[in-house]
Amino acid sequence: MGSSERALELAFRHLGRRDRTEAELRRHLAAKDVGEPEADAAIAEVVRMGYLDDARYARTFAEDRRNLDGWGAGRIERRLLELGVDSEHVAAALGARDGAGELEAALELLRRRFRDEVPASERARERALGMLVRKGYELELAYDAVRAFGGTRPA
Repeated sequence: MGSSERALELAFRHLGRRDRTEAELRRHLAAKDVGEPEADAAIAEVVRMGYLDDARYARTFAEDRRNLDGWGAGRIERRLLELGVDSEHVAAALGARDGAGELEAALELLRRRFRDEVPASERARERALGMLVRKGYELELAYDAVRAFGGTRPA
């Protein structure tokens, strides 16, 4: 088997386990001692065939993290950039949800966490606010969500 065929086989095997970013695939091929020209050719081929698409990866990742883990835009953005996704793909994936969508996602997270019981004490509101910020929601949006959920802005 030639080095180009080996690179393509390694790429398909790595992509067969789960969706990956181009940067992840490139690192994997480098770790398997695939030369840069062969890696470039293998990556170009799997992109052409539709098996590797960073824009699709970013959209799917963003939706999954929002819906399954309750992450906010900030945390999603940081993670996608760490995974090597180009900033324009990250912006497009995050732009799919407007500010109202982010607020609704934060409210849904509060509903799940507090089971529709409004955080009544100052401490409970601060805990709710801290949870949203840790999940990656902007501070002002987190304040808005806590207020909309029935609390008041912590002092």
